[in-house]
Amino acid sequence: MKDNQFETRIQYLKYQVLKEVAKEAFEGNLVENVLDIPQKILPGKKPTMRCCIYKERAILQERVKLAMGGHRSNPNIIEVIKIACDECPMGGYEVTNSCRGCLVQGCKNACPKDAISFDDNHQAHIDKNKCVNCGACAKACQYSAIANRKRPCENVCPVKAIRPNEEQAAHIDHDKCISCGACMNQCPFGAIMDKSFILDAIDYIMKSENNTNFKVYALIAPAIVDSFREAGLGKVVAGLKKLGFYDVIEVAKGADMVAYAEAKELDEKGFLLSSCCPAFVSFVEKNFPDMKEHISHNLSPMGTIAKKLKEEDEDCKLVFIGPCTAKKAEVMKDSVRSYVDVAITFEELRALFDSRDINIDELAEEELSQASYFGRVFARSGGLTEAMAQGLKEINSSLELKPETCSGIDMCRVALLKKSKNMSQSNFIEGMVCTGGCIGGAAAIHKIGIKKDNVDNYAKTTTYASITESLQE
Repeated sequence: MKDNQFETRIQYLKYQVLKEVAKEAFEGNLVENVLDIPQKILPGKKPTMRCCIYKERAILQERVKLAMGGHRSNPNIIEVIKIACDECPMGGYEVTNSCRGCLVQGCKNACPKDAISFDDNHQAHIDKNKCVNCGACAKACQYSAIANRKRPCENVCPVKAIRPNEEQAAHIDHDKCISCGACMNQCPFGAIMDKSFILDAIDYIMKSENNTNFKVYALIAPAIVDSFREAGLGKVVAGLKKLGFYDVIEVAKGADMVAYAEAKELDEKGFLLSSCCPAFVSFVEKNFPDMKEHISHNLSPMGTIAKKLKEEDEDCKLVFIGPCTAKKAEVMKDSVRSYVDVAITFEELRALFDSRDINIDELAEEELSQASYFGRVFARSGGLTEAMAQGLKEINSSLELKPETCSGIDMCRVALLKKSKNMSQSNFIEGMVCTGGCIGGAAAIHKIGIKKDNVDNYAKTTTYASITESLQE
């Protein structure tokens, strides 16, 4: 694939690293050639973005480490490449040129740490060694001359898990982080990246090629129809089998199973929080612990279909492929790890295809085992709510569904706050941390121009008229 097929240069660099790591792994040369990958990607002698070519290659080497699994001692799925995190301003409160040097000096009077002084021209200055970023000075300034210069990653983090460390590089607090990947997509210098487990997937594929009894299944999230919208799902399925997977399973079938079971659970309990989005589940657990008991006891669609497959063949290996970085964290949970062997992303799948020179556009389409419309629309915001309404109908429940459909973390927070304070009549909260649902995932290929219609149109191609009919297969 060419540079112009990627929406940002950072996305392209990430792809190049993943592709080269995968290529060397498939050829059995990764250990010998791992240090040569940065120079292969940037063979020139002139820097293209940083101060020198040597720094650029050093940063790429850190990307290679993350493509190989990252630092195992770091529990976070999302990691900061510290050597790359040095271009943003220190951040915090700064005096702008709007300062008029007024006589009131309200900023100085309001500062609890005596961090503000004035020069000979009466312009205010903030001593960063004293400042605690309380914001009192900004509130006191009548000219709004003091601005809070937050870094993009810190500004976008929905759970305030990012702060500068002692070296002023970004630091992620694992106790707060929900692995949503929002920071990763907002860093203008690509200094934040998710760990990749493609080497585990490659290892399973290569073992299956040498052992016909060793089956490796690809579990694809329904959001794939948007990320691979140009090629079409049939060609992706063909590409996955050419890549070495024994078969391809639609996770939407697991969504059908979840919708049916969760409808029964809601009918029994009267109030429920969805369990499909791992970032939402983590957000509830870390920020609304009193509501944790209301999270559905059902596994996510990924976990549900994987459990079913493992019950049928306990020796098979299951590789989930989706748009979500938080799925990598979900796979590590005790309740899921025995079912799903590894999770990779659509970005990583594209690199895997190209590492083996598989042009999916040239392949004949292959069919995929079908799920219902309701299972497939789990990929976008509101789809789970539609499925729950259908599920209640199919189990003949008399419960009136009063849903709260949340697209994005802000809507999730508001819905949870209202419910926790008895200010909401809702009995089901569909929580999707990514705006738009899974199709807006941090590791989706298309970050611009997400199309809900791509999911709906694909969902309508099913031959199943109901969830029950899908589950009877």
